[in-house]
Amino acid sequence: MLSKKQLTEELKKYFGFGTFKGNQLPVIQNIMNGKDTFVLMPTGGGKSLCYQLPAVLMEGTAIIISPLIALMKNQVDAMRNFSEEDGVAHFINSSLDKQSIDCVKSDLLAGKTKLLYVAPESLGKEENVEFFRQLKISFYAIDEAHCVSEWGHDFRPEYRRIREVISKIGNAPVIALTATATPKVQHDIQKILGIADATVFKSSFNRPNLYYEIRPKTADVDKDIVKYVKSQAKKSGIIYCLSRRSVEELSETLRLNGILSLPYHAGLDSEVRSHTQDQFLREEIQVIVATIAFGMGIDKPDVRFVIHYDMPKSLEGYYQETGRSGRDGGEGKCIVFYSCKDLEKLQKFTQGKPLAEQEISRQLLFETQTYAESSVCRRKLLLHYFGEEYKEDNCNSCDNCTKPRKFIEGQELLSLVLETVRDSHEKFKAEHIVDILRGEESSEIISYKHDELDSFGSANDEDTKTLHSVIHQAMMAGYLSKEIENYGLLKLTVAGKEYIKHPTPFPIAKDAEFDDDDDEIVQKSGIGSSAADDVLFSILKDLRKKLSKHLEVPPFVIFQDPSLEAMATTYPITQEELANIPGVGAGKAKRYGDEFLRVIKEHVKENDIIRPEDMRVRTSPNTSKLKATIIQLIDRKISLDDIAESIGLDFGELLEKLESIVYSGTKIDIDYFLNEIIDRERIEEIFDYFQTAETDKISIALKNLGDDEFAAEGLTNEDEIRLVRIKFQSDIGN
Repeated sequence: MLSKKQLTEELKKYFGFGTFKGNQLPVIQNIMNGKDTFVLMPTGGGKSLCYQLPAVLMEGTAIIISPLIALMKNQVDAMRNFSEEDGVAHFINSSLDKQSIDCVKSDLLAGKTKLLYVAPESLGKEENVEFFRQLKISFYAIDEAHCVSEWGHDFRPEYRRIREVISKIGNAPVIALTATATPKVQHDIQKILGIADATVFKSSFNRPNLYYEIRPKTADVDKDIVKYVKSQAKKSGIIYCLSRRSVEELSETLRLNGILSLPYHAGLDSEVRSHTQDQFLREEIQVIVATIAFGMGIDKPDVRFVIHYDMPKSLEGYYQETGRSGRDGGEGKCIVFYSCKDLEKLQKFTQGKPLAEQEISRQLLFETQTYAESSVCRRKLLLHYFGEEYKEDNCNSCDNCTKPRKFIEGQELLSLVLETVRDSHEKFKAEHIVDILRGEESSEIISYKHDELDSFGSANDEDTKTLHSVIHQAMMAGYLSKEIENYGLLKLTVAGKEYIKHPTPFPIAKDAEFDDDDDEIVQKSGIGSSAADDVLFSILKDLRKKLSKHLEVPPFVIFQDPSLEAMATTYPITQEELANIPGVGAGKAKRYGDEFLRVIKEHVKENDIIRPEDMRVRTSPNTSKLKATIIQLIDRKISLDDIAESIGLDFGELLEKLESIVYSGTKIDIDYFLNEIIDRERIEEIFDYFQTAETDKISIALKNLGDDEFAAEGLTNEDEIRLVRIKFQSDIGN
């Protein structure tokens, strides 16, 4: 066994480093002693070195099981840079032709290769299993081991066969490595890989150099991102989107605005993806816009920002993706543009899957939503999720800690929550406890006779969000625990039982409130933006009110508030500039613009305002082309369902496009579709409502219009109202 000094010398010799980081040394010693090993080490902690150095020093070949071709290529290239012998590292996957594979096998049989990277699918192929039996295997390293667990953020069924395949090839020590694993996921990994007795090395999840922030996702999100990236002065960044289409469109928008950017997703040719990754590493492009297909193991230490265009599916995924910034210990800003609608879309993706899988997905999304909307220190929330306690009151490196938070006294609410968990015998999830406290007479509440509990309805004046916040903060304070294996059943801890007997003050942070209506998301807690010029904004609102009375139309028909805010920020003084304001367009600029432009010009002149020289964010012609296609199909009276399917949108996304079209001043006629699927009296009822409404917000319309029990199949009440609102805006406003 090599001593610490000898291993340090070997580290310097092969990799050029003078010291080990964190747990690297004991991990390497454990592997070289032939013991199974579990390594939980956050991104940037140096996981790869934990198996690379022992592989070089030990007899035989280490098989590294890795999920991504791009990651394998990156790792092999890095290893070859450290060695004089190209054969020191190879990979086998579907990207290689027969001649290349024969070359790899020749080096393996000759004993030149110390590390062989394989995908789990390649590992299990019969011909490969037969070949690997001929080799001296030093150990198996399973990278991204969280893929083993259904509770992990990137579950892959083929990972569950790894133990079975290893047994066929020949047993050797196993090292499982991951950057993200909750206690539940860790347990799954060890059990499924057959390393229950492995030595466990857990590093802290805290990345003190990272700044975490949640921003509301508005209709102007592309514009917000362009401005942010331009403010970062050539710093490297990654932007994650959930869909390939969003990746392509956003990357194109960035390029049109002078930002060196390329898209990356699984639908692109492997050579294109590989070239894009190389360009990013060589700093030939500033930003990669990608799906989660990009980034696993990416070895770029100076990524300065990671933006999430859509909220990720889980906190594990979020943590790993944000962990790709600031790996060198320098600045790393992690920004999420959050919308409740995004979570609803993610939930819909699981429909049709097994119920257990749907429940797991729902719980992971709930944790994500809690994180996004909470006003608790984000670092504290993240570390608690991964089973680690952060004891500081203020991390001074997240939006919730750097901006004032509103606290309320929660002693009474906490006592009610804990008593309700106790009285329901600790057999229910948070949603059920909240329903009891709010006095919801659901079938489940009544069947368990929980409407007879003393606490039933005791907090009916509190909203659901506040009660969930109390439960979550009670968990972080150690009064409640959640049984993940049983889908989140709440249990009282010893401290929780003691609190019921002797309650003490319990200040809780009031969570942020998001309103997703009509592509306008307002965060009332203070995060986000408002009009830069409050005086002008007030003047423009008064002018809109005056015009609405004169024209006898609701104010929102003329311009919505976000459009007025944009005018009060960018000061448009020409028809062309006004047409580029979100929600305006050429039609409205011509119809209503003259008086607004006159007022803005006067305000700019009187106050000696220097207007921003370049506030316009250029958009992709593909966006305009898509809108033109939609309008043409509507002119041909094609069913909206068929239009959505033909252009690759779901029905809700098509409605968003139609709203954008009419609110920009373009007239469209969808009567042919409305008259076929919605009762005429219902159309008239909704249309008349908008004639007199003060706002066109859907949430308020739903409350005023009530449920339509005869809604067309496949349509919700919200869909009906949105469709008629589109007709109303087109007929009255345009």
